[in-house]
Amino acid sequence: MDQQFTPQTKRGKVVHFFLRNLPRFVLLGLIVFIITLLISISQKQKALIAEKMAVGTQKRPAVNVVVVPLAPVDIRDRIKLPGFIEPWQRLMISAKVGGSVTTIVTKEGDTLKEGDVIANIEMDDYKIARDRATAAYKLAVSDYQRDKKLFDRGAVSKAQLEAKKASVDTSKADMENAKLMLSRCIIRAPFSGVINKLHIEPGIYLSIGDPVGELLQIDRVKAVLGIPESDVAAVRKLSRVNVTIKALDNRVETAAIHFLSSAPDTRAALYRLELEIANPKGDILSGMFVSGDVVKRVAHQVIGVPFYSVISREDQQYVFVEEDGIAKKRQVKMGFMEKWLVQITEGLSPGDRLIVEGHRDVEDDQEVKVVQVIDQTGK
Repeated sequence: MDQQFTPQTKRGKVVHFFLRNLPRFVLLGLIVFIITLLISISQKQKALIAEKMAVGTQKRPAVNVVVVPLAPVDIRDRIKLPGFIEPWQRLMISAKVGGSVTTIVTKEGDTLKEGDVIANIEMDDYKIARDRATAAYKLAVSDYQRDKKLFDRGAVSKAQLEAKKASVDTSKADMENAKLMLSRCIIRAPFSGVINKLHIEPGIYLSIGDPVGELLQIDRVKAVLGIPESDVAAVRKLSRVNVTIKALDNRVETAAIHFLSSAPDTRAALYRLELEIANPKGDILSGMFVSGDVVKRVAHQVIGVPFYSVISREDQQYVFVEEDGIAKKRQVKMGFMEKWLVQITEGLSPGDRLIVEGHRDVEDDQEVKVVQVIDQTGK
């Protein structure tokens, strides 16, 4: 067996010892390095924590804000609905007797009064019929008067006299009918309005029921709106609605409610609302587009705030108010809206100074600096 080498000199013994224990020295060095590193990291963490705590204890700077002192206002629950103008009456005038058109007195676009002549139908045949019926009536009256005298003397029976009386009545009816048919040869406007269309020409033959022209009554007109089912109950309680007519420089007319349908239009599922508008100048024309301002209800003297001042998070709504230079968080409940205002039913009172600008940069109990105070009209 080989014997283990053992150096004889002092230097050799030292080198020999170092080489034999080198792994132990490396391991020990690593352990010392790791411990030193951990101590250093721990000291840095403590320093960072201390720095953060020092920063946290510093006073937060005041945030510049704009506030609005709250005062009671009226808020209207309203809907804007599109619609259009219709004439108050639209009538297709038809011929009531047959015959050729001799003259046309009016033209499309003319304004007529009730009874004004539109056109004439040839009258000769109807005049002859009237004259014949008139003559027959006069003869029947003469016969009746003669037989009545004879009846008074007992020369004519009561049955014969009654037959003569019936002949008088029948001939009189025929005469009145002949006069009526003759009068219908003159086609007149049944009400005041505007001739929208004419369907006749001179010489054209008309049968009973043939169209003559379309007459529109526009001294008053209808504004027609479609009401959603959800708003019908509210509209039933109203008597007037403001209507804006776009073609007339957005002129606003106050219209009376004339009719609300009991069943919806099957195509749009909207209930027809007709509004009456006076139109003495005739400048509101059929077919013009309108916008109806339907005010369903009014909340009088309530708190209303700009909608953008309300912050919504996690199904909660809140605002910030300024109290002695401090921002205070207030949870609120909202009602209905009108334009940019929303009704606040809980959480605010008159006199509260609502933060409307800078409210998204503040926290509860944070100091604020009021740079501007405005009223609820934005002034």
